[in-house]
Amino acid sequence: MEKSSPDSALLLIDVQRDFCPGGRLAVEQGDLVVPVINRISRLFPVVVATQDWHPFGHVSFASAHRGGQPFSVIRIGGRRQELWPDHCVQGTPGAEFHPALDLRPVRFIVRKGFRAGMDSYSAFFENDRETATGLDGLLRGLGVTGVSVAGLATDFCVRATALDAVRLGYRTVLVEDACRGVDQPAGAVRRALEEMKGAGVEFVFAEELAAASAAEDAAEPAAAEKAG
Repeated sequence: MEKSSPDSALLLIDVQRDFCPGGRLAVEQGDLVVPVINRISRLFPVVVATQDWHPFGHVSFASAHRGGQPFSVIRIGGRRQELWPDHCVQGTPGAEFHPALDLRPVRFIVRKGFRAGMDSYSAFFENDRETATGLDGLLRGLGVTGVSVAGLATDFCVRATALDAVRLGYRTVLVEDACRGVDQPAGAVRRALEEMKGAGVEFVFAEELAAASAAEDAAEPAAAEKAG
């Protein structure tokens, strides 16, 4: 595994309080991604963090639908819509990034899901699959051709982001130990991993990235001395 290249970006997906233990839509062990991300984020020239940023009464909230039950599924405008507990409401503590997440390497923040009538899993598109978040244009403007994806949750927003990245032509890597999933229904994480792998997403562990970076950094002075 090569270290992150100058034209690569790390996408940190929804590492927010509400998706971590104690939050309104907690992913089991979701907070364990934070130290892993903190170890690798400085290896990338571009780091982008996304935030779910829902208004009150958002279409994804079970409370917004008469008789709606969290973790059930309905159809709206012909689209599948999972219903969740109210979460990541704009300006509330639950929408904040996890307090231990090191934001110093983060150059850009992309907020998604802020339209009341439309959900957004992917960092690239709203769930209508047409409305762009602006991330693709940002990355292309920076000359980014490859992305590594980490964060929450593996079987929803991480999956959707990775699949869209492949579809848009980016070299796409999943940092497997920097992700955790909802696994709702049971087996969803396994199926998401299989789908991503089948689409061409590469899988790597954070220690591989760190080791490759350290090895290349150590080799650079030797190469410069030899050239001199």
